[in-house]
Amino acid sequence: MMISTRQALASATADFATVSETPRLDAELLMAQAMGTTREDLLLRRLDDPAPPAFQALLARRLTHEPIAYITGTRAFWTIDLAVGPGALVPRADSETLIEAALEHFGATGPATILDLGTGPGTLLLAALDQWPGATGLGVDCSAEALTMAADNARRLGLADRAVAQAGDWFQPGDWVAAINRRFDLVLANPPYIGTGELLPPEVQAHEPAGALFAGADGLDAYRVIIPALPRLLEPGGIAVIEIGHTQADAVTALAGAVGLAARMAYDLGGRPRAIILS
Repeated sequence: MMISTRQALASATADFATVSETPRLDAELLMAQAMGTTREDLLLRRLDDPAPPAFQALLARRLTHEPIAYITGTRAFWTIDLAVGPGALVPRADSETLIEAALEHFGATGPATILDLGTGPGTLLLAALDQWPGATGLGVDCSAEALTMAADNARRLGLADRAVAQAGDWFQPGDWVAAINRRFDLVLANPPYIGTGELLPPEVQAHEPAGALFAGADGLDAYRVIIPALPRLLEPGGIAVIEIGHTQADAVTALAGAVGLAARMAYDLGGRPRAIILS
């Protein structure tokens, strides 16, 4: 018996209630993927169409807690859509706080040069380059899969002539700052900041790369390396905007103060400290 898209969405929403905080949205995104259309087109014109057979396979994947972005292969961030997949952290809306903070500081003119440490699929770097057409930038990551995604996203978005992806890992021995060998007006970073003993939702713990999530027992190991390097990475008058866990403001501020950097906070839409701005 044929069921409509509307009926299939209602059933999937009920099924997703135990695995997602946004069950209806998840169902709609996967249905649009199965139908080869947009969510907007689905909701406006296609709800009474027959539900496509491909939807059941996507539903089954989501019920294993696989992230929606990995199933659809894309995630919207700031003003761009990024292709994403296993091996790179899924872009999150909280990270848009970093772009907002940089925009508040630089205005429409923007920075001339940008460094994105731990670029993943190019999330922060490509969003910043799309915001400021006169800027160029470098994205650094230790994951070969992530660097491939970042380079592919740059090409797809028409930003390849202004974006370079480079392998690098601040947790490895050697002078990674010397390997970069440049200074930048804006340094962006969403480093790993989860403590190794902390529990995460199954879709994060089981599917997203641990190296992009965990940073020592207290979650501060990446900051202990990145922050002391900033004086060698920043142009005079430049700033770094670095994402933090919402309980880490005091600890990361102390690390900045120890190397003579001034710090202020940027807050996410929930009013929580989400980024530290260093100069």
